[in-house]
Amino acid sequence: MPQRYTVEIRDPARGRVYRLRAREDQYILREAEAQGVALPFSCRNGACTTCAARVLTGRLRQPEAMGLSGELQAQGYALLCVSYAQSNLEVELQNEDEVYMLQFGQNFAQGQVAAGLPLEGD
Repeated sequence: MPQRYTVEIRDPARGRVYRLRAREDQYILREAEAQGVALPFSCRNGACTTCAARVLTGRLRQPEAMGLSGELQAQGYALLCVSYAQSNLEVELQNEDEVYMLQFGQNFAQGQVAAGLPLEGD
């Protein structure tokens, strides 16, 4: 029988806190939806940052979170669409754009592409 954990999700943008029970073998986003909690999401595949959260307490597992570097995961960031609770958890939803910039921002303006089409070589 799968273990169930209490997951508290803080949503600072809406000023709300959601509490739900999540099975260790189900994605947190799916468990939230099944319990009537509408959380932000887009791809449902762990590739974007729409469902990003920061783990405040507890543990989760996210083996399919390709949209977050190992470094960001080590800093406590998670993608709820592909995260499994591994203990009771407290998480806080994050601003998608901020997490996207943490993930990909260092790569912006690094190439030699100039505005306009067609793109031509030097």
